[in-house]
Amino acid sequence: MISAEGVHDLAKNLGFDLVGIAPALPSPETEFLREWVERGYAGEMGYIERRVEERVDPRRVLEGARSVISVGLVYDPGAKRSAGGPWIARYAGGDDYHDVLGDRLEALVSALEAWAAKPIRTRAYVDTGPVQERVFAAYGGLGWIGKNTCLIHPRLGSYLFLGVVLTDLDLPAGEREPDHCGTCRACLDVCPTDAFVAPYVLDATRCISYTTIESRESIPLELRDDHGGHVFGCDLCQEVCPWNLRRGRSIPEDGYGLRKRLHPRESWQQPTLSWLLGLDEEAWRSVTRGTALRRTKYRGLLRNAMVAAGNSGDRSLIPQLERLAHESDPMLAEHANWALGKLQSGLAGDQASE
Repeated sequence: MISAEGVHDLAKNLGFDLVGIAPALPSPETEFLREWVERGYAGEMGYIERRVEERVDPRRVLEGARSVISVGLVYDPGAKRSAGGPWIARYAGGDDYHDVLGDRLEALVSALEAWAAKPIRTRAYVDTGPVQERVFAAYGGLGWIGKNTCLIHPRLGSYLFLGVVLTDLDLPAGEREPDHCGTCRACLDVCPTDAFVAPYVLDATRCISYTTIESRESIPLELRDDHGGHVFGCDLCQEVCPWNLRRGRSIPEDGYGLRKRLHPRESWQQPTLSWLLGLDEEAWRSVTRGTALRRTKYRGLLRNAMVAAGNSGDRSLIPQLERLAHESDPMLAEHANWALGKLQSGLAGDQASE
């Protein structure tokens, strides 16, 4: 018979840092998604609304589901960022985390099937299915959902990748971690675009991670100045979190080399705006192959780089922006002209020196 302890051991032996088990049931947290979507906070992410009822109740994803096994893998946030240069989310420059965790999750499913010695039903996802991973990870004891809506582990912080296995196995649930955010507002106050409408509630349409990755449209004019140098994702609400800054935080040993695969490739360790603006689509395909950076598409990355260029105060980028201003794509041409206007007017330089 499969035990909770056995599931923990299996997952840890496959390289995961955290593992927990939760009932495959809806909860107040999953049910809030309906209201969140109705408020318009999902923006262009229509895939959330289309399967919202499955995201509320995992039994709609896997008929007969009784347990959700959640796993977590810590990734190294690296050294403190230096000022200047384009901002790339810390997780994005290495091998795509979907692939890194997905391989291990498939191995976990195979091990469970072999151990059960009977047919079992499973469905595994790494940020790819209609499952609210953070909620089930919290119910499984992997941490608590902080005011920045990230899952936070009291020892390992929030730089975590999550995966889930829905199964018809009836496994005992873990013990929930209490909320340790207290009166802290660091994540709420640091957000440059005021994306948090309240603690624990994110308006994705104002979040830099959404506007630089998920959105395929123009970045709203009222948000562009606040984008600063962000080109792919943000991380600011994690950078200031005391649970990521505490001295006791340490990265576990990487026996399977999973974190090594996630480490940014050479091209993405210190990219420049000039380099990004000079990429054609073929070069973009080459340098983003096998990475999560593919998510934003070539058009999106170029759009984001032009906004960052406009905010940079770097007038040496003007010739590249002038070339891009003649793009046949109206959206890209408009962003290039916006960036040119900022640099040529001197507004960006004045802001950069403040």
